[in-house]
Amino acid sequence: MPGHTSSHRQRCGKHLSLGGLALTLLLCPATTAQPRQNWLTPQPKPAPQAPRTAPATPCPVSGNPDPLLGPRTRMPGRWVGRGAVKPDLPIVVMAGHADSQAMASAGTPGFAVDKRRQAPMDPRMRDELYWNLQVQKAVVRLGRTRGLNISAYTPPALTIRNDEDPRTNWSQAKTRSARGDYILEIHFDAYRPYGFGSGLIPAINRPLHAVDESLAQAFGRFPRLFRSGLGGPRRGIGILEIAMLEPPLENKLRNPSTRSQTLECIAERVVNALVQGVS
Repeated sequence: MPGHTSSHRQRCGKHLSLGGLALTLLLCPATTAQPRQNWLTPQPKPAPQAPRTAPATPCPVSGNPDPLLGPRTRMPGRWVGRGAVKPDLPIVVMAGHADSQAMASAGTPGFAVDKRRQAPMDPRMRDELYWNLQVQKAVVRLGRTRGLNISAYTPPALTIRNDEDPRTNWSQAKTRSARGDYILEIHFDAYRPYGFGSGLIPAINRPLHAVDESLAQAFGRFPRLFRSGLGGPRRGIGILEIAMLEPPLENKLRNPSTRSQTLECIAERVVNALVQGVS
């Protein structure tokens, strides 16, 4: 039947056309124009934002009693340092008791260890030496940023039993003081009722000058012949008692959240006095 055949072919042609269109749409989906990018070229990253830091708490102003360090020495001296010094005076900072651990002169363990039975900051040494060393480092670091001619000396061993050993603080101080260096040894005093408070015990082997006076004004002054003249001052050491190692200062030092700021404030007090003394 020719008519049926022709109609059948037309219907099949329509189906083939529609099928081809559907196949084309499946193989070639509609797309929206996208900007061309070279994926081999590194794409710019957003600029990093500076971390937000809380402003540092300002250090308390000195006084007597001091809001940071507590009371000054209860046995004040009457000496005055009047001599002038050169602006580039060599200053050597030492840590008290750095060579006398495990000896009778090892320094104070501090209130926390002695009375509260807390663990020492470092089992190799008394807490006083631990904090002496921390303050020594901070003072030298900050002093250099302020333009001081300042350095540190630390003995190579924690225990040196011979006072005349050339590696001790005393031997180094005697040699360096003789050539004109200013020797400052950092200490913390015993807690009450045994301690006296903050202040400078000045050297007794030379005339006193402006740096001694500046430190005394910032921390207080002990008698020049305190306890009839100590071994350190006889060899040219100025002993700076920062404070008694007791609360609240000791708590701030031991607390990790306040330790850094407390050490910075102590170092700032020392360095400010040194800078004023050589100016």
